[in-house]
Amino acid sequence: MAFLADGRPGTHGGPDGLFQRLCNAKIPFAIERYCRETTRLYGVLDRRLAGRDYIAGDYSIADMACYPWIVPHSAHGQNLRDFPNLQRWFSALGERPAVQRSYAGVEDVYLSAGKPVTEKT
Repeated sequence: MAFLADGRPGTHGGPDGLFQRLCNAKIPFAIERYCRETTRLYGVLDRRLAGRDYIAGDYSIADMACYPWIVPHSAHGQNLRDFPNLQRWFSALGERPAVQRSYAGVEDVYLSAGKPVTEKT
């Protein structure tokens, strides 16, 4: 996930999850590179959330767009305790009824996404 100047995420969480969870072949360089970049970007979002409840001030599409990228934080090798503002925001959004309905029954977003990726798929 790459964050734009206004705090919105891009896509580095995707490769991070791909190399850590979905690839049968483990590629240490790729895992380290994307985990490190995801850690950096979690820090950007953590700093953006300092002193504010939501990414853009009020609850908005920015929060709705970013939340799904943070859901698999443990699969991305991230500990939200390292990002207190992000952890607070993530917990608050997770208590919203619409978010709870969206994630009802989903235990692991990667396991529910399908089979691991191989050279043949």
